[in-house]
Amino acid sequence: MPLILIVDDSPTEVHVMSRTLERHGYQTASASGGEEGIRMAKTMTPDLILMDIVMPGLNGFEATRLLSHDALTKAIPVVIVTNKGQPSDQLWAMRQGAVDYLDKPFTADSLLAKVQLVLAS
Repeated sequence: MPLILIVDDSPTEVHVMSRTLERHGYQTASASGGEEGIRMAKTMTPDLILMDIVMPGLNGFEATRLLSHDALTKAIPVVIVTNKGQPSDQLWAMRQGAVDYLDKPFTADSLLAKVQLVLAS
């Protein structure tokens, strides 16, 4: 069962993503910020990380960059999940090491499709 780490400071968003993913056979864990997400990624080695951008402390861009440059975590794909949907934000996310991007608000189907696509590649 694939393990997906959700890094988002919104308890509501974490709940929605966790519930959707768990109903479809995925295990989930969550972190409320970038620093905690990095720590958890190093100890849990999830199969995928869903990362918000706007969070207090270390934001999603910074956390993604650190994860993609660390030998322990660079192989873990990061999908940015955010309401910052400008093309420049998407480009910057990819330059930081993200493999894909999902705009909020999302549907359960779009979340599952993105997760399945990334895990299959």
